[in-house]
Amino acid sequence: MARRSKKETQKMFKAIAVLLRNTTWKCGRIERLVVGYLQNHLRRQGKPRSSIKDMIQHFKLQGKQKSEFYDALRRLEKRRIIKIE
Repeated sequence: MARRSKKETQKMFKAIAVLLRNTTWKCGRIERLVVGYLQNHLRRQGKPRSSIKDMIQHFKLQGKQKSEFYDALRRLEKRRIIKIE
């Protein structure tokens, strides 16, 4: 894993995650948490999107957990389960 630049991290922090498909097949623990959070957000507010900043605050992530969270978001985007805008 290469270290991300501060600019890339800040860009990701301000981004919005949009749920495209409601599946967690072959997903890890963090990926399932993200998809579950977006599903609940859709049920409560009628929108399949949430800011990444809100998710980090909701899960109370710090340090290494944040980098694992960003990696999980990238994997979900690569598998076309979410879209990062």
